[in-house]
Amino acid sequence: MRTDLLTDPIAGLDEALAAVDAFDQILVAGLLRPQPSQVTGLNELVDAVAGSPLAVRIAEAAEKTAAGAAGEEHFVSLAAARIAVFGSVHDALVARVAEATGRPPGDEGGSRSAASESPNLLAAARSWLSDLARAGWQGIDHDLISASAPVISAALAEPGLRRLAVLLDGFAAELAASCPGASLERIPVRRWADLWSRAMLLTLPGATATPAIGAVTGRLLPLGVDLLEHSTAAQAQVHAVFEPDDGTTPRLVRVSVTAPKPDTIIGAGIWQLLRPHLSLLTAISEGRSMDLADMPLTEEGDLLWTDEHARLGEPADAFAAARVALATAATPAVAALDRHPARIAVPVFLEGYGTEGDEDALAFTFAGNHLAVDTDRIPAAGPLTPKAVASSNACLGLIRWDAGVFRIQPLAVESTVRKKTTVLHAGAWAGGTTDKVGVKAEKAATDAASVLRERAGRLLRT
Repeated sequence: MRTDLLTDPIAGLDEALAAVDAFDQILVAGLLRPQPSQVTGLNELVDAVAGSPLAVRIAEAAEKTAAGAAGEEHFVSLAAARIAVFGSVHDALVARVAEATGRPPGDEGGSRSAASESPNLLAAARSWLSDLARAGWQGIDHDLISASAPVISAALAEPGLRRLAVLLDGFAAELAASCPGASLERIPVRRWADLWSRAMLLTLPGATATPAIGAVTGRLLPLGVDLLEHSTAAQAQVHAVFEPDDGTTPRLVRVSVTAPKPDTIIGAGIWQLLRPHLSLLTAISEGRSMDLADMPLTEEGDLLWTDEHARLGEPADAFAAARVALATAATPAVAALDRHPARIAVPVFLEGYGTEGDEDALAFTFAGNHLAVDTDRIPAAGPLTPKAVASSNACLGLIRWDAGVFRIQPLAVESTVRKKTTVLHAGAWAGGTTDKVGVKAEKAATDAASVLRERAGRLLRT
């Protein structure tokens, strides 16, 4: 892997990000009565899409917005321009990663199946988001945020609108926790602009269409698990190489499982919530492959896991799979709305590196080149630690892009201890463990869950 390419500058990247930042700043004060500085931000977005098919529409939207006369259709155009610019940033970054790894970039998404949608609910959501843009983040208050409640409640009941509804629900909750906006000392400008622009485009008919789904048969070789934790939910995303039975090119795939959780269950206890929904976690802990038969797979590389389509296979070492199959595995397509730098997570295998820095600011070194290690993403629900990463000589991880640089998120590492190879996986405890630390953590989580169930039973009885 050519890590030097990950540190070389990318032409036009800084300018594109500057245009996005300029637009994001105008949402802070709101677009009801735009000031000269906000008009400048609008013009930077117009310049960023000049020469594209969006140019005329965005110029018109910016003109109306600058005059304080923007309607919903103009806000939609501005959101589309912002997402398009970020999409170009995503594509440039992914192309650079593909060049560094030697793997071809993913194809564009193909056909999609339209979901059943309610035009009235979409219009209501779009209206609320437009009011939000006019008020700006400094102008939010509880009355404005509470106006979204009926829309969210109705949208949650519509399967075709669930994606939009969940986004709006989380977004509104963040905004409500920050009211009143005028008293905020720090505003998450890019995050809220991301959520606003994405939600705005999801209100367009057909935006929530699902990707085409096929069925695949072959062998699944797990590489590692990315565990995401929130106070009320947890998700495990398994990255793997799929080898089709027909001998065609292996491909990179993902398998995700999400479960609600109480905020008192943390660390290794999270696996207890996820295991009942995904038998693949057992295979990961046992170091085995899985044999799939007619398993649903989207064009975007997501296996829609169903246990009846899978069975445990032969032992399979993740590092052996990475050394043999990862370099030639095809990259899945990326949907238009998912083309965002924050969503980049490319599986890679690294070895022969040195390390420098401490556990809080660690980097892998390759002949004078440095690749930052994102130790903050190492979950506490496994035996992998920043210290183990610092002493490793081979790493399976995900290339991500954050704060203007590429970083590696370790999923597993190999180390040589007393001439013996030792392997540590972030998801080693996913399917259960005999590790003393893991067993202790599981017991603590089990005790916490038992107390919660007992308290819930009391509430139901009363």
